[in-house]
Amino acid sequence: MAKLNINGKSLTLTVDGDTPLLWVLREQAGLTGTKYGCGIGLCGACSVHINGDVQRSCTILVKDVKPADKIVTIEGLSPRGDHPVQKAWLALDVPQCGYCQSGQIMAAAALLKRKPKPTDTDIDEAMTNVCRCGTYQRIRAAVHQAATNTNAAIGNGNKA
Repeated sequence: MAKLNINGKSLTLTVDGDTPLLWVLREQAGLTGTKYGCGIGLCGACSVHINGDVQRSCTILVKDVKPADKIVTIEGLSPRGDHPVQKAWLALDVPQCGYCQSGQIMAAAALLKRKPKPTDTDIDEAMTNVCRCGTYQRIRAAVHQAATNTNAAIGNGNKA
């Protein structure tokens, strides 16, 4: 049994503690937006937030996640799809095949939370996810656009 806080909901799941979090999210919780890519934490397709930090869920065992840990998947980033990063992704037509994009979006959202006005170098260092289609220039542009939109929304008294 595992007690997990996923997207603000407390779930108790029957699962072996040595199961990677990725499989619990996809198979037990039915949250398939988090993708399997490499299985060894290199590509980032499985990126989620745990307590606000971007993590590769394929390398995290369920037994290592505490019930108080807050796990956020792409489905929980913004249920309406209106997070500034998601909006920028759509506005700039970032995805090509789209497979890696949920992980890319989660990495970008974590970066902007940590560094609201990132430089190109900050983006390059933080965005270590692999995009096999090579949309890195569009990803960087979308991160900059999301940073501008996030800062504008906060400046107007809105929550981003």
